[in-house]
Amino acid sequence: MTASTTGGDSMFRRDRIGSCAVADLFGQGDFGIRLEWGPVGARATRADVAVVVDVLSFSTSVTVAVERGMRVFPYPWKGARAQEFATARGAILAVGRLESMTYDAASAPSLSPAGLLACEPIPRLVLPSPNGSTIAATLLEGDSTVSIGCLRNAQAVADWLAPAVGAGCSVAVIAAGERWRFDDSLRPALEDHLGAGAILSALVALGYGDRFSPEAWAAAELFDVNAGRLVERLHDCVGGRELDSLGFGTDVDVAAALNASAVVPVLVDGAFQPAGGCE
Repeated sequence: MTASTTGGDSMFRRDRIGSCAVADLFGQGDFGIRLEWGPVGARATRADVAVVVDVLSFSTSVTVAVERGMRVFPYPWKGARAQEFATARGAILAVGRLESMTYDAASAPSLSPAGLLACEPIPRLVLPSPNGSTIAATLLEGDSTVSIGCLRNAQAVADWLAPAVGAGCSVAVIAAGERWRFDDSLRPALEDHLGAGAILSALVALGYGDRFSPEAWAAAELFDVNAGRLVERLHDCVGGRELDSLGFGTDVDVAAALNASAVVPVLVDGAFQPAGGCE
């Protein structure tokens, strides 16, 4: 079944695992649980289940919004067509972080996780972003079940994945990363490496480390080393320092709250909503 269906083991595809290894001889297709980076990595890995991790802040924002009862539609980036996209779906288009500062913080939904915790919940929200949302929109074109992971819901994501992993499904944890401003190329981001690592570390604790690629293992180990300093690491990393300088330090605190949420957003009919069971 595709990413637009829910319920039971049938939620996850099992017929692509072998084809991944054939299609990409030098990728991670020989391993059931993988770590990849960015939109290109998301397309290349072609796993049964993809977990998009963009800690500062698309993944955290989606998790907060879905936890508060909103359905969230990803959109690659805000442009002339974004409002048309939102209108066609009866949804509100989120404003940018800086743009939200000119609004009443309690009434303007934006890409700010702290703002989404404070704003009035709305039923349907379009949330554009250049990284995590772009990856999610890209994955809509494939057959993966698409979910959202971050530090706030790392354990919940691992628990949700476990039955599918046990049934032989492949999993790709996709760290979004950032973009270099001078050429728009991928910049690996520490916060996303740690967010992906938190999910992977929880899967190790559940007994699935034998299915990991070396890249997945390294992310889990990176998280384990830094687990006691997440707030410090997130505030001191490049993305955290940028948000602090713009007056969005509370977003970093919201993003660093490990396992604060039990919600796993899953992309169903084009929008993220709470996952059902996958046993």
